[in-house]
Amino acid sequence: MGPDRSAGGPEKHGKATASAVQSVDRAVTVLEILAERGEAGASEIADALEVHRSTAFRLLGVLENRGLVTQSQDRGKYYLGAGVLRLAGAAAVRLDISQEGAPVCRDLADELGETVNIAVLDDDAAVNIMQARGSASVTAQNWLGRRTPLHATSSGKVLLAYLPPTLREGLLARTLPRFTDHTVTGTAALRAELEAVVEQGYALAMEELEVGLTSAAAPVRAHDGKVIGAISVSGPVYRLTEDRLEELAKRTVVVAADLSRRMGYGF
Repeated sequence: MGPDRSAGGPEKHGKATASAVQSVDRAVTVLEILAERGEAGASEIADALEVHRSTAFRLLGVLENRGLVTQSQDRGKYYLGAGVLRLAGAAAVRLDISQEGAPVCRDLADELGETVNIAVLDDDAAVNIMQARGSASVTAQNWLGRRTPLHATSSGKVLLAYLPPTLREGLLARTLPRFTDHTVTGTAALRAELEAVVEQGYALAMEELEVGLTSAAAPVRAHDGKVIGAISVSGPVYRLTEDRLEELAKRTVVVAADLSRRMGYGF
């Protein structure tokens, strides 16, 4: 039997995939051209890509709709749009918080003897981008790079609490999985807890992700006051009792404020 050449066959699918990849490659090239030249017209871009002018217009139209390029109304030239700055800014923030947070993490871990993490929002989860272990946590798990649920971790609760209301309510409307008997899955209860997080300035998670694991986290702010991350301290429940965890939470608030100042907040 010969190859499947029907509408849904692999040959057609392969051609569609190759076409999509080519379009993405051309779109990236358009951005690179504008980054290098500052501005360019559709004809210039078509020539650089070696494509028909109509193809260049289609690419520019898609990029313009996403805010990645902008057209000058009086000259008809295109240049990079604010969307590129937004993406670059997000990457820069992640890089900055990693660089500035590294010594803060190490100092706090040394002071408290527990594991300290910095997490940032990654779509509908918290991802840990920095970790330091204290003297008491030599056998602790490695959380670096792990995506953890927002509703069941102290860092996640901080990030969730400071989201714009529409985004926060959208996430709360989803089914929240239960990981232990202590996981808060009710929308009303979690909403009340998030309000308390904003009021007191920190979040706690008592065996909500894993039995035996507790943590406290506080928000890290960028220069404009936006919460861009959370710094947390975690350890076993037999060491971090509720009273001890409250003490560590208050210390974490102070350290998070210091990291926020390093990020330009308050200046």
